[in-house]
This record gives sequence, C-alpha cells and structure tokens, in this order.
Amino acid sequence: MKVGLGVTGCIAAYKAVEVMRGLQKAGLTVQVILTGSARRFIAPLTFEALSGQPVITGMFRLGMNRSIEHIQLAQEIRLLAVVPATANILAKFAQGIADDFLSTLYLSCPAPVLLAPAMNVEMWRHPATCRNVEILRERGHFFVDPEIGSLACGLEGAGKLAGVDRIVAAILAALHPGESMKALKVLVTAGPTVEDIDPVRFLSNRSSGKMGFAVAQAASQRGAEVFLVSGPTRLSPPPGVHTTEVRTSAEMKAAVLSLYPRMDIVVKAAAVADYRPAEFSEKKIKKDHAPAVLSLVPTDDILAQLGALKNEQVLVGFAAETGDLLAQARRKLVRKNLDIIVANDVSSGVFGSDISTITALSSGGETLTIENRSKLEIAHQILDLALRVRAARSGAAAGS
Repeated sequence: MKVGLGVTGCIAAYKAVEVMRGLQKAGLTVQVILTGSARRFIAPLTFEALSGQPVITGMFRLGMNRSIEHIQLAQEIRLLAVVPATANILAKFAQGIADDFLSTLYLSCPAPVLLAPAMNVEMWRHPATCRNVEILRERGHFFVDPEIGSLACGLEGAGKLAGVDRIVAAILAALHPGESMKALKVLVTAGPTVEDIDPVRFLSNRSSGKMGFAVAQAASQRGAEVFLVSGPTRLSPPPGVHTTEVRTSAEMKAAVLSLYPRMDIVVKAAAVADYRPAEFSEKKIKKDHAPAVLSLVPTDDILAQLGALKNEQVLVGFAAETGDLLAQARRKLVRKNLDIIVANDVSSGVFGSDISTITALSSGGETLTIENRSKLEIAHQILDLALRVRAARSGAAAGS
C-alpha cells in the first residue's frame, strides 16, 4: 500500500523522516514530495536513502513526463499526508491554488487527506488560517492538530507539530478506519435550538454544532449508519450521514423520539434551549410596545426523557458548565439515567473552537480526560468509551 508524504518548509520538517520510518515499519510504501521551501530545511537525499524511493521535488523531471506524474501518483496512493503542513500549504489547499507538485497533486487526489499543521502560534490562530482550516475540515480531511509548547520562534503556545507517534497512528487509522461500529445505528444531535419571540427576534445560544458534527463524522468513518439531528448551524453535514434539520426544541424532540427506538448509541451533543417564550407574537413587537419583562416557560428535557425510555441504547449526554464541573456532571449522569456524560468548561470560550478539553464519566466509574485535542479526535475517544460501555453491558447480560 502506497501513501504520499508531503513535506513543507518548516523547522519541524526533519520530523517527517521519523514519520516516514514509522509508516515503513507498518508495511507501507512511502512516496515523499518535498516542496521547494522544505528543501531548505532537509535534503532529498535523506529521504531517498531511508525510503529507497526517488523523492519528488518539482513538477518537471526528465524521463518522468511520458505519463503525467502527479495524475499517476494521485491514482496510486491510498492517502496523502502533509507533515508538517504550513499556513501556506493550508491556504493553497483551501483555495485551490496549484503552483507546485504538492498542491497540484492535492487537487488531483481522490484519496483521503491528512494534515499535521506546524507554525507560529499567531499564524495558527490568525483568522485567515482558522478559516482555511475550517474549509479543509468541512471537506472531510483529517487533522492532527498542533500541540502547545515552546516554538522555534521563542514563543509559547499552540503551533508545535504533534508527536511522531500520534501522527503515525492517525495516518494508520485514516487508512484503516475499521468496522468497529459496522451494523450499529447511531443518533447524534448537534447545534443550538432557536425559540422564536416574534417573526424577527428569537432566543438561542452560542453552540456552533462542531462537536456533534465531529461525532457524526467519526461514527460514519467507523462504519455506523448515522442519523444527525441538527439545529441551525453553518456546517455541512458529513458525507453519508442521514441529516434532519430542525429549528426549535419541540422539533428536535419530535425528530429524536421518532428515531430513538431503533438506535444502538445516542449522543446528545446539541445545546437545546432550556426556556422558550410563553407566547409567540405573529407580528413584530414594536419597540414602544415591547413588554418590560419577557415571560418564559421551560422546554421539555429531551435527554431526561430518553433516559426514562432507555432500553438497550447507550446514552451519552453533554454537560456544558461554568462551576463545579465534575460534581455537576455526576449529578446529571445519575439524574438523567445516562451511560456517559461528557463535561466541558464553557467559561474559557470554547464555543466555535476546533480544539477542546473534556472529561467523560461513565456510569461504570470510568473517567476519561482529553486535553487540547481536535473535536474529531475527542469524538473518536467518546465513541471508544461508548463501545466499551456497550460491550460491558453485553457481557453482563450474557453472564446473567
């Protein structure tokens, strides 16, 4: 099996050699593509000597033009990984610029793409880079997000290339997504709900939907049949996922309850409004006639209802808190009859971020803490925990 390994111009380029060696140990053939900037940091001879393969360093090489090389390679590789991926290459990929071999290969490549960014912390969090990363995530590309640490520029923060073992493991997982959830039906809720006051105004919250969409994508990658019920977001549903778009908490409740009996695993990541206006005005409320107090009534607690109706489903809830995080999460776990509760502290501005820190608690006593990881990585670990809970339940049933 052949993979393409793109290396771009960054001080961390030398670590791509270790990534290549890790992939070779896993039995893969690695075709290395060096950009012009990468050659300033590491020589092609290093990769050639260790891989036994010619290294591609440009678009035009004598003797290689009888076939169009980037097209031929695009058809041969099972995955394209870029390690490290600079802000420049992320921008090229996101915007469809093809001005060298690697960017042209990307546009020609039908295989999965994995990106391991590395750059200065200010470049990583610049709005342009954030938007490019968002575009590439929406295309379904895999990311191994940079870690927090000391950077070559002397600054401290996110931007350090992820560890070699972590990158190699992510590449192998992308190549072999497995069938750990094949034949399972998974229901995921995502995003906020919107409760209308009048035709113009409404109540809602700051949920972006990214965590729920990441869970749906991860479950689909594992072979599950996935049903996503989403409130209003700006996200594109993952490919192959059955998606129902809703607006209000009542619409979400109806959609979820209609699907729930057939599900094996349910992940309630949506931020459902706790209250709605007591009355809806068919006409816009004029400012000079607006009430001084807005009367609210509670919405139905969908998660608690699912807990009461639970049969064989593994039920996962989320607790977005600002106080005593774990204590509140444990109470919610018990009160709503959940199998897993995923707690995160929302006081640190996590809404809309691609990276998060969570602690997951299971009813069986397992605690899982994941710090500063992409939401897709977190999603996979939540699903791993759900599968462990399901296996333990099946084992207990078999032994009774």
